[in-house]
Amino acid sequence: MKKYRDIAGDGGSNIVGQVEAQQARLLARLQDVRAIVAVVSGKGGVGKSSVTANLAGAFALRGARVGVLDADLNGPTMAKMLGVRGRTLVVGAGGVEPPVSALGIRVMSMDLLLADDATPLTWDAPSQAEAHTWRGTMEANALREFLADTGWGALDVLLIDLPPGTDRLATIAGLVPGLSGTVLVTIPSDVSRLVVRKSITVAQQTGAPVLGLVENMAGMFPGPGGEALAREAGVPFLGRVPFDPALAAAADRGEPYVAVAPDAAAARALSDIATLLGDTLTRVARARS
Repeated sequence: MKKYRDIAGDGGSNIVGQVEAQQARLLARLQDVRAIVAVVSGKGGVGKSSVTANLAGAFALRGARVGVLDADLNGPTMAKMLGVRGRTLVVGAGGVEPPVSALGIRVMSMDLLLADDATPLTWDAPSQAEAHTWRGTMEANALREFLADTGWGALDVLLIDLPPGTDRLATIAGLVPGLSGTVLVTIPSDVSRLVVRKSITVAQQTGAPVLGLVENMAGMFPGPGGEALAREAGVPFLGRVPFDPALAAAADRGEPYVAVAPDAAAARALSDIATLLGDTLTRVARARS
C-alpha cells in the first residue's frame, strides 16, 4: 500500500488548482465590498457577537449596505441575533443568496445550514482522531467556501464575527487579503485583559490595521477597563458599552438594540462606536488609495 511520501505531486487530485480557483472566486465575490472588518476578542463570554450585531445595525440605520459573516462555525449566533434564523438558503446565478434582516443586513452563518437546534457541527472523517487532526484545515476551507460562494453583492462594510481563540484571526487574514482591519472586544476583568492583550498582539502581526478596542459590559465587573488596555497596547479606544440586560433580551428576539431602543445608554454608546469606526475606515481607505 502506498503512503503519502510515495505519491508524486498531489496524486492527481489537483488540490492546489481547486484552492486557487476557489480563492479567485472569493476575490471576485468581494470586489464590490468597500471594507471588511474582523471583530475579535480571543476570550469567550465578552459579548463580541452582540457588539457585532449592533454595529451592523447602526451602520444599516444610517443607510450603509452591510453584510455579516458568522465565522463561529461551532457556536453560530448571528442568524439568531439578526432575525434571519430558519430562513431557507436560495442558490441563484450569483451564488448563495444570503438572508436579509429587517434592517437590510445580509447574513451568512453555519446556523442556516444545520437541521435543528440539537444538531452540532460535525466533520466527515474516517475517525474522530482524524477529524481532530484536520479540523483547523477543514474550518478554514469552510470559511473560504462561505466567502467564495455567497453572493454578497455591493456592500459598504462586511463584518466578520470571529469565534474565541487568538489563532482564528490569522486564518481570516490569510483568506481575505483585503482585510481593512480588526476591532477587539473586551470586558473590565483581569482574565479578559490577559487574553485580549494577546489577541491585540496577533492582530498587530497580521498587517491589517487595529481599528480599535471596545469595552463591553462596562460597570458590571470591577476589573481594569478597556481604555487602559488600549493605551498600554497603543491602539485606539473606540468606547465603552454599559451593561444592560435589555441588550441581551433584544438579541434573543433577533432585534439589534440600536434599532429598538436607540435612546438607551448602551444603544447610544454602540451608535457612537459605529460612527468612530466608520470615520476610521474612511481614513484607512484614503491611506490605501
